[in-house]
Parts: sequence; structure tokens; C-alpha cells
Amino acid sequence: MLLRGGSTQEFNIEKLQIVEAEKKKIRQEFERKEKQVEVRRKIEYSTQLNASRLKLLQAQDDLVRKMKEAAENQLRNVGSSDNEDYPQLLEALVIQGLLRLKEHSTQLRCREQDLEMVQSVIESAKKAYAEKLNVDVPEVFVDEEHFLPGPPGSSNHGSSCTGGVVLATKDGRIVLENTLDARLEVVFKQQLPEIRKRLFPSGGQAGA
Repeated sequence: MLLRGGSTQEFNIEKLQIVEAEKKKIRQEFERKEKQVEVRRKIEYSTQLNASRLKLLQAQDDLVRKMKEAAENQLRNVGSSDNEDYPQLLEALVIQGLLRLKEHSTQLRCREQDLEMVQSVIESAKKAYAEKLNVDVPEVFVDEEHFLPGPPGSSNHGSSCTGGVVLATKDGRIVLENTLDARLEVVFKQQLPEIRKRLFPSGGQAGA
């Protein structure tokens, strides 16, 4: 009887150990699956969040692009022969280009439609440059054969220019693009952080 009782006790202990081991396995399997579900949930959330952020960034980029396009459209009016202030602006762009190059002899290109206007302001621009730097009046050769592209919409094979000039050193090694388009590009890049800040004061964050 003692042996039988001992055997029964040992059997019960062994059975209990097996049951506990199975319970442990079940718990571990449950925890593993629970972690998998949590990982999948986090991945799905992250994917959705990233997609939302990408959509928001795309919307922001589209708005900024439209602003730039609107500014470019305004430049067409600035560089138009109908604009009474354009000759003065053209002269200022020539002077600015000369001051940046600081060369005694330079070449200048413009749009064909601006040729007469450039020729009418070139002498005063040269004198203004000489007075500012207290140097001799420079030589500026206006290219009357190779012109900058015309305004947007004209037959210029895709490229266009809304106005302004391009200056180069006599040897052509240094080229300064001082067109209205180039000035807009420079200003836009410089002001882009401020533009985004004003358009999207909250930073445009999607989600937390």
C-alpha cells in the first residue's frame, strides 16, 4: 500500500509538472502571438503615418510650386515692353551684373525683343558702374546674333526667359545669369524656409 501510495503521489506530481509545463508553453505561445500582433499593429500604424506625412508633404510642395508659378506669371508682366519701369529695371540688372563681374571688358546677351532697350540703357549703365567703383568706363559688347529665349509661350523649344540679361567675361569662362528668372530662383531658394514657415506655421506634422 505504501508503495502504491508513493507511486500515486509521484504520478500526481509528474502529472502536475506536465500540466504546468503545458500551461507555460501555452502562455509563452500566447505572449509570442501577442507580441506579433503588437509588432504588426505598430508597423501598420507607422506605415499609415508615413503615408499621411508623405501626402501632407506632397500637398505642401504643390502649394509652394503653385506660388512659384504665380510669381513666374507675374514676371511676364514685369519683362513686358508694356511695362514703363522695365527699361530702368533692365539698366539696374546690367549695373548689378557689371559690379559682380568687375571686368573691364564683358559680353552681354539679352532677348531679341529687348535689344533696342538694352542698347538705349547700356551707356548709362556703364557710367553708373564706373562711378560706383571709381574706375574707367568698361567695354560691354552686346551680342546681336545670339539671343536669350523669348518669353513663355513663344516658339523657343521649351526654354524661355521673362527678361533680364546674361553677362560673361571676355574669355567666356565666367557667366553671370542676371535674368528675371534667375533672380526669382535665387530669391525663392533663399526665402523658401520663411515661405514654408508662413504657409505652415504648425510645421505641417501629420500625427504624433
